[in-house]
Amino acid sequence: MRAVGAVLGALAVVSVGFAPNAGADDVQSKQWYLDQMQVHEMWKVSTGKGVKVAVIDSGVNPNTPSLKGQVLVDEVPKAVAYHSTVDYDGHGTTMAELIAGTGSGGSLQGLAPGAKIVPYRAAFEGFKADTAEKKKTPKPWQAIRAAADTDAKIISMSFGGFVSPQEEEAIKYAASKGKLMVAAVGNSGTGKGAGNIDYPAAYPYVVGIAAVNSSFAVTKFSSYGNFVDLVAPGEGIPGWCDTAFRTYCDTAGTSSATAIASASAALIWSAHPNWTVNQVTRALIDTASRSWAENDPSKYAGYGFVRPRMVLENVKYNAGPANVDPLAKENGGDLLAKSASSSSAASTPSASATAQGQEKSSTGGTSAAGSSADSSGDSNTLWIALGGAAAVILIAGAGVAVTRARRAR
Repeated sequence: MRAVGAVLGALAVVSVGFAPNAGADDVQSKQWYLDQMQVHEMWKVSTGKGVKVAVIDSGVNPNTPSLKGQVLVDEVPKAVAYHSTVDYDGHGTTMAELIAGTGSGGSLQGLAPGAKIVPYRAAFEGFKADTAEKKKTPKPWQAIRAAADTDAKIISMSFGGFVSPQEEEAIKYAASKGKLMVAAVGNSGTGKGAGNIDYPAAYPYVVGIAAVNSSFAVTKFSSYGNFVDLVAPGEGIPGWCDTAFRTYCDTAGTSSATAIASASAALIWSAHPNWTVNQVTRALIDTASRSWAENDPSKYAGYGFVRPRMVLENVKYNAGPANVDPLAKENGGDLLAKSASSSSAASTPSASATAQGQEKSSTGGTSAAGSSADSSGDSNTLWIALGGAAAVILIAGAGVAVTRARRAR
């Protein structure tokens, strides 16, 4: 049975810390993916400027060196009394820095430093506070609804937890508002319940993110199954050790991968501000690095490794129709509904229908962009290309066969 409450995506923390003011080499050199994704080339085209990312997490500390001037605390809706954004865990601040951190003073460098963060502190399992403070802290589904009513384009959710009708309806509502929702698939790749993917990543209308390491191997801890849509860096990445915000530690988790995927979307949306969520989603899927057919996604790596650079450097890139959801078959309906009421009325599986191990919908597989490439069959090596050099996505775990499972399986 799933956990009784929503939980923050666990970040395994290595005990050796390093101070953010000790020099960029101590922190940013550990962000191995920055050079691999060719950030300096991407930033010539887009830094994420003009895009707001709602981060639903443990809160965000706006005063770290990396986040000064990057966090729009005043844009958290006051009318719903959810204005407390103080980070009670450190997790949310790390996610915000990975998305939009400036890297100032040798701190974490965000992939989209021109973007802005709108922080939503939510009450996750283990949240300890007095009664007054708890009243200022919404449940995750309430934060999702609140974020949906703002001009934030992306909702980044590095958490997972219990299936609830309220959360499912909040997801539908946010989808109806044209938000791109990105969520961690979870860290249950091994052990009891191996492969179980967390909600909200398993809900329709949510892009589920798994993690790879610096060797481009899908990490052993990453959950896997029919709800993995993309992979992004998620192991050996610095994160805050605690709420003292004095040192970073090496961390691992699909949480970090989700933040980096959200930042990738921000880069694309900034460069193409008139695109809809459908077009941004299609661009992420269409340009992801993979060696298998686009209409036959892997249950470990989905459509592949996020590569926003492939969109930014191609002035002729065509993101397809604005009003057609590239994941409509999985979602059971169009991601960009015309209104909340039409979204609620859409043919969407209920929480019980999307129980772990089932598809996001019963309509079968999907083709994000009509790829005609043939599947190369099952393999434990998934080839990707980053820039001019080839790299490999490996399915971690001895004896585990890769199944490029269609969503209908």
